[in-house]
Amino acid sequence: MINLEQMQTIAVCGAGTMGAGIAQVAAASGFNTVLFDVQPAMLDKARQQISSQLSTLEQKGKLKEGMASQIMQRLHFTAVTGDVTADVIIEAIVEKIDIKTALFRELAAVNSEQTIFASNTSSLSISSIAAQVPHPERVAGMHFFNPAPAMKLVEIVSSEKTADSVARLLHALAARMGKTSVQVRDTPGFIVNRVARHYYLEAMQVAAEGIAPYKTIDRLLESAGFRMGPFALMDLIGNDVNLAVTQSLYNAFAKAPRFTPSPLQIACVQAGDLGKKTGKGFYNYL
Repeated sequence: MINLEQMQTIAVCGAGTMGAGIAQVAAASGFNTVLFDVQPAMLDKARQQISSQLSTLEQKGKLKEGMASQIMQRLHFTAVTGDVTADVIIEAIVEKIDIKTALFRELAAVNSEQTIFASNTSSLSISSIAAQVPHPERVAGMHFFNPAPAMKLVEIVSSEKTADSVARLLHALAARMGKTSVQVRDTPGFIVNRVARHYYLEAMQVAAEGIAPYKTIDRLLESAGFRMGPFALMDLIGNDVNLAVTQSLYNAFAKAPRFTPSPLQIACVQAGDLGKKTGKGFYNYL
């Protein structure tokens, strides 16, 4: 297996908010970066998002002049799976285990046996994903948080078969990206999403009971030190993604009442109000 010094290329699959953010972080850390998505429109949107964010950072003096252009030159956007060859592949696609494993198996066929496969899943079993990928010892979880360029924490998750050397390399990679990584057990929701469910669910319960509107709840929690209020954060993550994680934990913990999905969020998803990416969620962005 390669070491961090030998690593040259990182591929990120999924050009949504999270995938684009991870790709930006990888390219800004000096790696040639492939961003893959089956939808060309998503790639175009990700290109614009990354370019805009880098330009803003440069204008604010947080990047040296000319750095934004250099970072963009390290990024390659593609809708062709054959282009997705890398030392480390990080998937940030839909939170469905069959789709994730199908992608990893397809990419395993065009990559080296040494390529590391990392899932950005919020709640799914890494052991279950690894079991369906050739050479499961090279599969692990590498869970970033939204927005990936700003949030420092990364959860590294080892399956029952993940090689210790793979986990160590991912910890080193996270450090190279300027992140703080923690090793966590392969358990539903890992650490953060298991605890954070109640940040969202209790907030929605408070709103559903008419105690306070979304904006007031967000402002109060932000004043208490949270970077974003729960409703603004759910809109950023995507209500469909957030609901899928809640549903996953609800099922994994035998339908424990504390993880019951909120009817408020179910209604948003059914109406197509997924948040910023659709222009409307708990708030209107149009």
